[in-house]
Amino acid sequence: MKQVELKNLVKVSIFGALAFVIMLIEFPLGIFPDFLKLDFSDCVALIISFALGPAWGVGVEFLKNVLHLFVTKTAGIGEFANFMIGGFFVYIAGYIYAKNRTKKGAAVALIISTIAFSIWAGLLNYFVLLPLYEKALKFPISEIIKIAAKVNSLVTDKFTLILFSIIPFNLVKGTIISVVTFVLYKRLSKIVKR
Repeated sequence: MKQVELKNLVKVSIFGALAFVIMLIEFPLGIFPDFLKLDFSDCVALIISFALGPAWGVGVEFLKNVLHLFVTKTAGIGEFANFMIGGFFVYIAGYIYAKNRTKKGAAVALIISTIAFSIWAGLLNYFVLLPLYEKALKFPISEIIKIAAKVNSLVTDKFTLILFSIIPFNLVKGTIISVVTFVLYKRLSKIVKR
């Protein structure tokens, strides 16, 4: 058992480092404010979560964000946010998939986790992250709302920012990440499980 755990720790270290490198390649989607960016690092964590179990996937999320602290521009708040939201996504998907390790089980796990983590992202942003950005970085929420309103005129306050930017962005992000993971998982799981 200890040998398996040691092997899994090594795998999490390797894939966490890979996820960190992938995390550096991020881009806006154009239909959301530019501060909401997509990267594919969660795919790596999801593959580990499916192959080894949800806790190991969360380990990948943790490691990539610890490594990202060395290049942060958000005083660690962005990394905290990424870990809290990505870790939730990866854990839920891995937990559900572990109960039904089939293609259908993977699809159901990814759909449920995308919806759940999008709602979680909205709540976390509303109650924790936006106030934290305002307090720690002296970046007023009103400025974030103005930036988002330029892209989506329905954004007029903090609540509509969450409702029309944060949650939809995470639904789109989760869908894209889920599709990529779904397509790649079977091919890459053999490598992970070796």
